[in-house]
Amino acid sequence: MRLIPVALALFWGLNWPAVKIILSIFPPFTLRVLGLGSGAVLLLLLARAKRLALLPPRAAWPGIVVGGVLAVAVFNLAVAWAQLSTSTSRAAVLTFTMPMMSALLAWLVLGERLDRRRALALTLGAAGVAILAWPVLRAVFAQHDLAATKGLVFPLVAAFGWAAGTVYLKRWPVAGHRIVVTAWQLAVGAACALAGVLIAGESFPTQGWNGRIVVALSFHIILGTAVAYWLWFVLSERVSATVAALTTLMVPVVGVLGAMALVGDRPAAADWWGFAFVLAGAALIVLNLGRARG
Repeated sequence: MRLIPVALALFWGLNWPAVKIILSIFPPFTLRVLGLGSGAVLLLLLARAKRLALLPPRAAWPGIVVGGVLAVAVFNLAVAWAQLSTSTSRAAVLTFTMPMMSALLAWLVLGERLDRRRALALTLGAAGVAILAWPVLRAVFAQHDLAATKGLVFPLVAAFGWAAGTVYLKRWPVAGHRIVVTAWQLAVGAACALAGVLIAGESFPTQGWNGRIVVALSFHIILGTAVAYWLWFVLSERVSATVAALTTLMVPVVGVLGAMALVGDRPAAADWWGFAFVLAGAALIVLNLGRARG
């Protein structure tokens, strides 16, 4: 199970620069319709190949809809707008205030308590995120920069949606095979994005396509959406909401490094201290996963 957080760090981390590349020609709602919708179709095809029932039990639908809206639709749409408002690196880092929000919600809703290891991991992660987020916070509160404000608000909305969806699904688990349930949650997210397309009057891009965008879009659909969400929901079922959330602390580090290599982001010297804190916090949790099922 320790490989799941590593895979998520790679798939979701590299998905950040991939989405930035795709947004150079795609409107945000249109991208999410295509990404989430295609991810849902791929998982349903996999379910069909495995001879699974493609429709979950009727009792599962409320959880599928709520989880799909919070953990998929709100998260993905807010992230797209975040990347249009600030650098990919900053958006990735701010979104991963999610573990802190998830730990708080899990304590309030699920009664999950933080042991010393989890509390230390959370503290290290929070310190790292604070260091990495400082330039955005300074622009918002000291310079009153409107663009920076959007770049702060959208990632925090995304983080809250993901945290709330994770805790909801932990409190009220959804019956059905995980591949099928994940597929329909992605479909719910795609339906929400489609409503956004219709309201905003977006259209599918017909110009600007190149090999770089095709590769980024393929990665986004297959690994960054279909496979990653399936792995995330599998992990969320097996460990506590707090532990699951804390394992994702590696994602923004991979995201920032990927953004450096692929879209030209350049972290400042202080950012490397932030990376070190975040990785230390994630390591405390990931290396203890075999005993972290509670």
